[in-house]
Amino acid sequence: MSRLSELQQVASGKRRLKDLLLQSDNLLCADCGAPDPKWASANIGVFICLKCCGVHRSLGTHISKVLSVTLDEWSDDEIDAMIEVGGNLSANSIYEAFLPDGVSKPGPDSSNEERIRFIRLDLAWSKYELQEFLKPSLRITSGKASSSSLKSNLSTNLVDSFRIPSVPQNLDGMVEFMGLLKVKIKQGTNLAIRDMMSSDPYVIVSLGKQTAQTTVMKSNLNPVWNEELMLSVPQDFGPIKLSVFDHDTFSADDLMGEAEIDIQPLITSAMAFGDPEMFGNMQIGKWLKSHDNALIDDSIINIVDGKVKQEISLKLQNVESGELEVYLEWMPLDQ
Repeated sequence: MSRLSELQQVASGKRRLKDLLLQSDNLLCADCGAPDPKWASANIGVFICLKCCGVHRSLGTHISKVLSVTLDEWSDDEIDAMIEVGGNLSANSIYEAFLPDGVSKPGPDSSNEERIRFIRLDLAWSKYELQEFLKPSLRITSGKASSSSLKSNLSTNLVDSFRIPSVPQNLDGMVEFMGLLKVKIKQGTNLAIRDMMSSDPYVIVSLGKQTAQTTVMKSNLNPVWNEELMLSVPQDFGPIKLSVFDHDTFSADDLMGEAEIDIQPLITSAMAFGDPEMFGNMQIGKWLKSHDNALIDDSIINIVDGKVKQEISLKLQNVESGELEVYLEWMPLDQ
């Protein structure tokens, strides 16, 4: 397939997804009714808001694979699955067919705890994991995952189409998220040579058990990625870890350096100022360069156009050379 054909295919997929999002029932979050949802669960087939997105991410991708409608790349299969389900109204006619007495959906202004209770936590109220609101004959109990056949299999009672794992009875170890972090890997500079004359670098970003990866840049020691990756931030968070590797086809990928980002200054500053949309553009915090971090210069935390952002320049560690330029944007769940 030519490059032009690939671009045309991507554009066609985006149009199909946008057309689905513009359906009247998809203009509100499937779980809480908040307007203008910009996220979706690709394997469940619903459009959801930022606040409910955080709860869906805590379910795990085996239950709800969360993608940004505007930021993430969608495969044709994922778009086909969303279209086959038919949107929020169709999905909720299945997943909310039998809401018990006394159970009400959260609203746009509901707390995160109320969303968790409805979507996940309470074993009697679990919408997606235990499918407590489905008609019993439609409940999915066994088989292999196939998001593209969700609607047709449910509507014809073929309960073997895919499997939603059961929820452990002990929920003490469940992770609760406090927000999302957009990590933009902007560029690398003077990266290390790992092949004959150059390297094929890519970056792995990790936070706890979550990982995300950039594309591989062929034969480039000064790559410009400009790629945005999304991570959920748990209540008990640690540093973000960045690892740069050289992609090899016939052997293990070689490490090209690593660094850590302390996100405590960013989150502390964001929490202190509350809703950033109430403030003009201004500096609200700083992560200071020291001997025990990878900062090249002090990293400033700003409110820019109603969003909390941080620009970071890092010197890669455990390698002979290399720098990374990274942008962070904080997206709280309680706003």
